[in-house]
Amino acid sequence: MTGYDSKLNKTIRVVAAVICDSLANKKSIFATARGYGDYKGQWEFPGGKIEAGETPQQALIREIREELTAEIKVGDLITTIEYDYPTFHLSMDCFWAEIESGELVLKEAEAAKWLNKNNIDSVQWLPADLELVELIKMM
Repeated sequence: MTGYDSKLNKTIRVVAAVICDSLANKKSIFATARGYGDYKGQWEFPGGKIEAGETPQQALIREIREELTAEIKVGDLITTIEYDYPTFHLSMDCFWAEIESGELVLKEAEAAKWLNKNNIDSVQWLPADLELVELIKMM
């Protein structure tokens, strides 16, 4: 969609971590199923909103610590997804990441899986995450 739509007067800036087994190899990626809201049960890459004064990388480190208890190393920016949901516009910076320390413990998600290119389509992705999934499949 191009141009301004008055229904989408709210833009939400978020970050997403494509947590992989290793930033060097990127064979498996970590996905979570939403545990709440309109899209409960659909799959996404973990992350969340960027708070005032934070860089996207700082927000991602904080969000993963809050949602999954692990410390991550943030890698390169993959892409920024711009997606129009019915009531808001989402701007999502998507970064490669790997676990630096700790275990991935689900505090908000209802499920999680390690996926690879062969089974990445086996879950129902959130609409905004589909474009990122397609990019990952081509890498």
